[in-house]
Amino acid sequence: MLAMTISEITEAVEGKWLNPREDTAPITQVCTDSRKLVEGCLFLPWVGEVFDGHDFIETALENGAAGCLCAKVPQTLRDDKFYIQVDDTRLALRRLAAAYRKQFRIPFIQVTGSVGKTTTKEMIASVLGARFRTLKTQGNFNNDIGTPLTLLGLDKGHQAAVIETGMNHFGEIEYLGAMVQPDIAVISNIGDAHIEFLGSRQGILQAKCEIFEHLRPGGLAVLNGDDALLNTVKEGNFRILRCGQSEHCGACIKDLADHGVEGITCTVVTKKDSYALTIPAPGAHMAYAASIAVAVGEELGLSHEEIVRGVAAYEPTGSRMRVVHLPEGRIILDDCYNANPQSVAAALEVLAKTECERKVAVLGDMGELGELTGQAHYNMGALANMLGIDLVVAIGPKAEKIAEGAAQSGGEVLHFATKEEAAQTLQGQLGSGTAMLVKASHAMHFEAIVEQLKEIYD
Repeated sequence: MLAMTISEITEAVEGKWLNPREDTAPITQVCTDSRKLVEGCLFLPWVGEVFDGHDFIETALENGAAGCLCAKVPQTLRDDKFYIQVDDTRLALRRLAAAYRKQFRIPFIQVTGSVGKTTTKEMIASVLGARFRTLKTQGNFNNDIGTPLTLLGLDKGHQAAVIETGMNHFGEIEYLGAMVQPDIAVISNIGDAHIEFLGSRQGILQAKCEIFEHLRPGGLAVLNGDDALLNTVKEGNFRILRCGQSEHCGACIKDLADHGVEGITCTVVTKKDSYALTIPAPGAHMAYAASIAVAVGEELGLSHEEIVRGVAAYEPTGSRMRVVHLPEGRIILDDCYNANPQSVAAALEVLAKTECERKVAVLGDMGELGELTGQAHYNMGALANMLGIDLVVAIGPKAEKIAEGAAQSGGEVLHFATKEEAAQTLQGQLGSGTAMLVKASHAMHFEAIVEQLKEIYD
């Protein structure tokens, strides 16, 4: 973060500096967690559903924060610290990030989507990184805390920024977009994730399309051209470029070849050029992230060589189809960061195409599906059997329907209420020559399964 004076911060957040003085040092860091402070930072007390950061202001100041924002003013103000009163600390953080972002005349790319937005963000950043020093959202730090803190990480050396924005309610993408003010807006697809809160896929489309509200006039929208709902989006005061396998796509995927856990190859054809790409991550869906990155790279003037090199340099982040090779031909497909019907289906297809002696799918609950919950879980079990998966291990109360779908389709299946109950069985099922997919919604914390199996067999 570039240095900001207390006066500049006060103006940006539309606050009131309660104890002004002349000898205050500028601020180069904003912290929202009193347990993870940087000396001399601005502490912003976050108000959550079950906690109020205002209760930790004194602790934060004692531990090195130079001052704080506060919607609730402490009874006693320290002479050696500064206090800026605001109406709402959440809104103040947005105002601060928005004001700070305006200092930078670099391309901003905002990414959203139901499935694959983190993968798409990482692929775009990998391509842009072939030429530019690129700021990107770390992991999926993509909410109303993560997005402003990411923007506040910009410095003079950055030449581009790729910002991932997530949501599960109406208004959230618009809220985040007001800070990002993108030059390019990307929507990876429209799926069933968060349908419990948004009512329907049409509702999800409406929520995702909030990304266009702050897209600069004349900017570019890059959309999945094989998504029926996204194909209903019309140009307004922005241009549209569609990516996918359909002939109408401006970045068209051709010659797609799946090489199992080694990744895929494909050719992406645009009006300007043709790119033979090697993508070092499994799953045919990776071609969509690559084609979107090609479109963004072309828009920003990257060369043919830079785009091809950037795609080849892509690395998965976190537990997103991370391939773990273990002794005696054991393979874990660690895709347990999150799950919804579209991503589970894609992961099962990767497992089905993996060359091995035996294939096991460890599947857990998928959240926020509302009325679709039962049928969606049942369908995943049936799909696993249809794809020839040798064994389905379903874990969790909702996953009982996965077990039912697999069993009624004639597949071999085991069901456990918790991952702890399944632990010993899973150890026995990861035999030599076995590929095991591990996937569930993040709340299931299936990363513990992966780590336990690695400890045993690595």
